[in-house]
Amino acid sequence: VQLQASGGGLVQPGGSLRLSCAASGFTLRDYAIAWFRQAPGKEREGVSCISREGSVTYFADSVKGRFTISRDNAKNTVYLQMNSLKPEDTAVYYCATNYRSYCQYRVSTYDYWGQGTQVTVSS
Repeated sequence: VQLQASGGGLVQPGGSLRLSCAASGFTLRDYAIAWFRQAPGKEREGVSCISREGSVTYFADSVKGRFTISRDNAKNTVYLQMNSLKPEDTAVYYCATNYRSYCQYRVSTYDYWGQGTQVTVSS
């Protein structure tokens, strides 16, 4: 089971980025996939999750209305579209799976993690 996150970069406030989480070794559509982020000096926090059935959960109130999680089963990939980015969105973003069909909030319930991709929002 491997996950690879990509798509991060440097963007100005108000800009957009799309993160990708590509899976190998398992069929991504059969499991819940979540995005987490960790800013310097802070704990890792949940951002969003999509269940096997396609139900979407946004863990962080601060991203509601700005971030959208989606899944492309043909490409075995989950995306996180991030719009109206703010400096406080700066963090390393990780994708993960708990190898279950449903989403869970706690970081400790996720067993498989991608390597992370840096998102920096700055002018």
